Amino acid sequence: MKLFLGLYSLFICLFATLLPQKSREESIADGAEIYNDFCVQCHLGNGVGVAGVFPPLNKSDYLFEDINRSIAGIKYGLKGPIEVNGTSYNGVMVNQGLDAQEIADVMNYILNSWDNQSEQTVTSDWVEKIEKP
Repeated sequence: MKLFLGLYSLFICLFATLLPQKSREESIADGAEIYNDFCVQCHLGNGVGVAGVFPPLNKSDYLFEDINRSIAGIKYGLKGPIEVNGTSYNGVMVNQGLDAQEIADVMNYILNSWDNQSEQTVTSDWVEKIEKP
C-alpha cells in the first residue's frame, strides 16, 4: 500500500509539471478580471490612481524600476512611504489573498495595459520565488 501511495504521489507530481502553462495572452485576460475585482477601486479603470492617495500603475516608474518589488507588494501587501513618478505616497495596500498564478496574471495585465508595455512575462514560479522584503 505504501508503495502504491508513493508511486501515485510521484505520478501526480510529474503530471502537474507537464500541464501546459498559460499563454501570455490568457494570463493578461485573466489578469484583467482580477484587476477589476481587486485593484480598480483604488487604482481606477485607467490605472492612474488618485494623486497623493493611491499611486498610478499606468506609466509608473515605481512599477518598472523593480518588478520584483511590485510583485512583493501584491503578494505581501505594502505599507509605508513610497514615491511614484515624483509624488509621495504613504498608505497601506493589504495583501488581497491572491495565489501565485493570480498575482502573475494581474502583474501581466498591469505591465501591458494602458500606456504600459513590457517584454517580461511574470509566471507563478517567478512569484513563488519572491520573498517578503
